Amino acid sequence: MKAIGAPCSDSEGLSVSIVVYHPDIAQLSTTLASFGAACDLLRSVRVGLPVELYLVDNGGLPAMHAALHALHIRGIACTVISGRGNVGYGRGHNLAIERVVSRYHLVLNPDIDLERHALIEALNFLDAHADAGLLTPWIGDNKGHQQFLCRRYPTLLDLFVRGFLPAGPRRLFTRRLARYEMHDLINERDIVWDPPIVSGCFMLFRTDVLKQLAGFDARYFLYFEDYDLSLRAHDVARVVYAPAVRVLHHGGGAARKGSAHIRMFAASAYKFFNRFGWKWL
Repeated sequence: MKAIGAPCSDSEGLSVSIVVYHPDIAQLSTTLASFGAACDLLRSVRVGLPVELYLVDNGGLPAMHAALHALHIRGIACTVISGRGNVGYGRGHNLAIERVVSRYHLVLNPDIDLERHALIEALNFLDAHADAGLLTPWIGDNKGHQQFLCRRYPTLLDLFVRGFLPAGPRRLFTRRLARYEMHDLINERDIVWDPPIVSGCFMLFRTDVLKQLAGFDARYFLYFEDYDLSLRAHDVARVVYAPAVRVLHHGGGAARKGSAHIRMFAASAYKFFNRFGWKWL
């Protein structure tokens, strides 16, 4: 584990964890740069706010000296956790979560670009709403179109149609998928309280809530760990969609990543439904 800078003081500040496995270096660098720019704006109004980044290397991370140095000179403490092998997405984040003592913790994907006001808006919202324990933002795609990543509880048919059907046949299920993706409630303007499931690409927690949940369930190697954590979060706090917080997401689905990802998706879906209940159609 390599650390640069000082960690957050007890019960202060913001910590962030990013888990990578053979990352796209250009995209990761862009993500870190956008995070740094958002931190600059955040700390212009919250002078002296401690911020720390944990970059968890599950394998294949080259030296990131320039990108991490750019954060360090901004006063952001950076720690690289490596040498554990590919422990999986949730367990990788847990390596960071178990160390943090911040007030807020952000679970962030390496394919997310933060809008410059994102962190200001997010922390202001949580400061103003003490009952909110997990915040999810407005999420756009590469073209700036909204991605509907809040979810109602899935059925197997929903997952199959959304994840694996080609675009043509998928149109037959447009209304069904719109309901699953909460198109009736999620938009660019309205705050929505308690969406059942939110995306793991950007999950901003009160750290005490995340600690109470013991982080991610490590039984999921990849996929559905965010579904699991979202549903458990409702037991201890409120979950909120706050569209004033804006990010762009450059990720892709399991089917587009090949057969190994399809197998991992299926294995995690089985664990998820076994835990929370099966819904077929």
